[in-house]
Amino acid sequence: MTQRTGSSDSAYQVGSDLELFVDHHLIDRMFGAELLLHHPAPQEVSLVCDQSWEGNACGHFTVFRDGDMYKMYYRGADTIYRTGERAEMPKPRVVCYAESADGLNWTRPPLGLVKFEGSKDNNIVWEGEGSNNFVPFKDANPDAEPDALYKAIMVVPPLEDVGRPRGIVPLKSPDGLRWTRMTEQPVITKGWFDSHNLAFWDALRGEYREYHRDFKDGGRDIKTCTSQDFLNWTEPEWVGYTPARGGELYTNQVDPYYRAPHIFLGFPTRYFDRGWIEGMDALPQPEHRRLRGARSPREGSAVTEGMFMSSRDAKTFDVWQEAFVRPGLRDRDGWFYADNYQSLGLVETESKIDGAPRELSMWLSEAAHQADRPPRLRRYTLRVDGFVSAHAGFGGGEFVTRPVLFDGSDLVLNVSTSAAGGVAVEIQDDRGISIDGFALSDCHEVFGDALERTVTWGGGKDLGDLACKPVRLRFLLKDADLYSLRFR
Repeated sequence: MTQRTGSSDSAYQVGSDLELFVDHHLIDRMFGAELLLHHPAPQEVSLVCDQSWEGNACGHFTVFRDGDMYKMYYRGADTIYRTGERAEMPKPRVVCYAESADGLNWTRPPLGLVKFEGSKDNNIVWEGEGSNNFVPFKDANPDAEPDALYKAIMVVPPLEDVGRPRGIVPLKSPDGLRWTRMTEQPVITKGWFDSHNLAFWDALRGEYREYHRDFKDGGRDIKTCTSQDFLNWTEPEWVGYTPARGGELYTNQVDPYYRAPHIFLGFPTRYFDRGWIEGMDALPQPEHRRLRGARSPREGSAVTEGMFMSSRDAKTFDVWQEAFVRPGLRDRDGWFYADNYQSLGLVETESKIDGAPRELSMWLSEAAHQADRPPRLRRYTLRVDGFVSAHAGFGGGEFVTRPVLFDGSDLVLNVSTSAAGGVAVEIQDDRGISIDGFALSDCHEVFGDALERTVTWGGGKDLGDLACKPVRLRFLLKDADLYSLRFR
């Protein structure tokens, strides 16, 4: 059966940009092939939140590469549960900072900035109002002022302060450590905001973009707005989904993909609550689950897990309803509300496997809000571009792209096949007719596993002669995964 998934009415300008197969944007027809969601693999624990100023409610982890360093920011907070009583927060929330030279080994530098229990020997960069939802980024705007090379947003006042209007306040910093408010009053006020809200500089559109949480029809969902100066923002509007979002979304973790910034990738947290039904007692730690549920029923019955979505216009997202990261096969620390929150930030790190290329790292929370152990942050890895692939099994399959316009003289694939599998590529004109010298019979089969594999043909023709002319690409796959392509 033919799966028609895109429009071929006009040629799409690929140029020399990297194109991911996270959606059907390039695909016109598929036969026996499919888009397949891949899943990151758990690695070592990067951080155990066991310092006196941290606690079991640490969260909202943000990671980004800054020059030669990897930087991490997170909330330090603690919660105590007692039978028959509301949960207590025995110490103030703070914002903490950690750093790493390789993304694998993390330290908490003694910053000497904020006093906690009489000492500044800690890694705290912010305390007080806004500490619960404080999310920074390195500003890529070339016009950023020296005292605002780093920016952040935070939510004020906290949820428990019901007497004041709540919203997002912007901050700035010259070094990512010393922060000042840019305004006293919130600059974005339409939302609920009790989440990992975020902002960044969108270099392609020349504007700041922000995403935050709100309630829509009783469910948790996401709004977005933009700004030219980080102070004056457009009216927030709901993002859309294709298909439906598959549950309530708590965080969003949207960021332009660093290798293809015209594509936004999101790693939201799905919040799913069945209520306390038959089967809940079979989940890990039912006693602690009931203790947490005594304060708020949803904290006993809700479960959170990682999702994946992508967008090309920053407003409508192709969302995978299947989980990107499931709670997992474990007897504790993974099937609770507030576990499996994916970090904001996707960075390249060295592989621990000799001879393997660099890979993508992201982080997920574990053991949130436990009574007898501190929460942890675990690193997960994925091949570069390896979120979704155009996939066919051993029986084979194929797909044809919509007409595209490219620049360059080589076609390079991020591809993985089995020993018996392979990929062949035919170049057609915009009517779907094979171009002389670039037929399937001319293509040298691509097999193996590589982040960059150049396709070659034996027809004696120069691919560069087809640049800037509308062409279609026909891919034949057998036991193979194609993650991305680029002309260069």
